[in-house]
Amino acid sequence: LGIFGGLFIGLGGAVTSTVSHSLTNVGLIRLVSGLLFPFGLITIIMTGTELFTGNCLISIAVLERKATIGGMLKNLVAVYIGNFAGSVLLAVGYAFFGQMNYSAGALGEYAIKLAALKCSMSFWNAFVSGIFCNVLVCAGVVLSLCAKDVAGRAVGAYVPVAMFVLCGFEHCVANMFFIPAGLFALTVPKYAALALEAGIDTGVLPWGNFLVKNLLPVTLGNIVGGVLALNGIGGFTLG
Repeated sequence: LGIFGGLFIGLGGAVTSTVSHSLTNVGLIRLVSGLLFPFGLITIIMTGTELFTGNCLISIAVLERKATIGGMLKNLVAVYIGNFAGSVLLAVGYAFFGQMNYSAGALGEYAIKLAALKCSMSFWNAFVSGIFCNVLVCAGVVLSLCAKDVAGRAVGAYVPVAMFVLCGFEHCVANMFFIPAGLFALTVPKYAALALEAGIDTGVLPWGNFLVKNLLPVTLGNIVGGVLALNGIGGFTLG
């Protein structure tokens, strides 16, 4: 279930990149991404697959003594690994099997550029952005649970996620797709040449930078946003 959760979030990222890669206006890119990306979370909620960031709300059950800390950690670790596997597998297919050939390879260049931007963030910028992101993601999960029909659940999940994408906040599972997609694209000569021609700083793109400078602080921020900031809201609403 975690693998499919990572796949669905990654597909949301693939859609936004494919549609927005030829745009130059930052506001328009954010708008298009905000309109499209939330369908990834909606798909997860409707299919019952698992997402690490949303599952941080299990902490509510722990505080209410309906679940154990050990059980929560077991779930979060398993789902995190599954999300990572699903996202990276999608990134492999996205980079190496022709999907990035849109606009004569400009989509591959865009993937590299996006990965470089994310890996250039400071630790604290990524951390705080991760907090804000998961406050909104968990709000979307809670709102979807408050609805009684399919349309209501979809709208409940859609609006907060659109807000986090519009603001450009950082989501660890989304980055498990976006950054590996850029890293894999960099190994394709055609895309690498376009990135070099565009002056993209690819020196920030070793895997170590992805794991330490982005994924670690964003994950920690997502945990803080999900476990701490949403406990009051989630506990009150679900209770």
